[in-house]
Amino acid sequence: MNDVSFAPLLTAEGRALLDEVRATEPAQELAVATRLRREHPAELVSAALGQARLRQRAVAKFGAEDAGRMFFTPNGVEQSTRTSVAVHRAERLRALGVRSVADLCCGIGGDAIALARAGIRVLAVDRDPLTAAAARANADALGLADLIEVREADVTEVDTASYDAVFVDPARRGGRGRIFDPEAYSPPLSWAVAAALKAPVAALKIAPGIPHEAVPAEAEAEWISDGGDVKEAVLWFGTEPGLVRATLLPGPRELRGRGLPDPAVRTVGRYLYEPDGAVIRAHLVAEVAEDLDGGLVDETIAYVTADELRPTPYAAAYEITDRLPFNVKKLKALLREREVGVLTVKKRGSAVEPEELRRKVKPQGPHSATVFLTRVAGAPTMLVGAPARPATAGDAF
Repeated sequence: MNDVSFAPLLTAEGRALLDEVRATEPAQELAVATRLRREHPAELVSAALGQARLRQRAVAKFGAEDAGRMFFTPNGVEQSTRTSVAVHRAERLRALGVRSVADLCCGIGGDAIALARAGIRVLAVDRDPLTAAAARANADALGLADLIEVREADVTEVDTASYDAVFVDPARRGGRGRIFDPEAYSPPLSWAVAAALKAPVAALKIAPGIPHEAVPAEAEAEWISDGGDVKEAVLWFGTEPGLVRATLLPGPRELRGRGLPDPAVRTVGRYLYEPDGAVIRAHLVAEVAEDLDGGLVDETIAYVTADELRPTPYAAAYEITDRLPFNVKKLKALLREREVGVLTVKKRGSAVEPEELRRKVKPQGPHSATVFLTRVAGAPTMLVGAPARPATAGDAF
């Protein structure tokens, strides 16, 4: 998509076409395009169908209502912040007293939209003309143009002194895919940190795999998951320097680091806890283990084991029924004996692929089970069980 194909979509004819092709399925595109080209320019029809595909992809991040009105670029859909995460960040900034934000590297405007809906005035900046045009169109389409000023510019040349806060979302993708070196971000992380230190409050969106040693001493580091999937990490300035937290959405549920040492390794107990990915990325497994009175199954594996079932939002609990040394034949025999036909395979510290194991054991039967392929005290091990359920009043004691 380019500027030439995007701008016509904002005209009355373009918007009417977008409404007409809204629900077009991929298999229908050729027939629909052939029909519409009899009455509309071919480029406009192609642009409308392409935008319809992008809107359909964007539903997972923005919801059907917003995605159906917004304008997207392929990179914009891929790289934009999920609405639930953007809302969490906007609410946190609002709670900090922020009333104006310079949103640098704004993309198609996902974060700017959430900020504006929180009542915050936004300067949204992006150097790419098409991306800035999409952000401007989205502010208008969602009725937020009074709160969002979109500026096409190099973020390194923008004066942010008059804003309460700065938010920077550097580009972390290049021509060859994801960029893992923070100094290869655009702009580099060092520039973003320098810009953040000049502002009363700042938030820098970074990849969740950033090494902890790369976090500046002046920053608070937050790892965020949504529905169990880790989405991003954020460096906060002007809040609590040195704090590490894991935030789980929906909620939010927030686990704060307490500076605990690594948990001890202990014998596998009745329950196994699988910490949320944000907890693991934030290096807060020790905090979860302490709250559960548990320990690790192996010093290098982020599985917590305990003898009691305790409710926690920060880890999924499983009741373990069997512990076996890694042996496919033994597992197959056990599953056949238990009549297990639905097998969930989880792994941590194992090179075996779940699908490969599932093919080999050929589960059959009416029951279900979960097998963990892992290491226990250094030895390859299979732990078999099922999701744990809390006791209810009707259970026997």
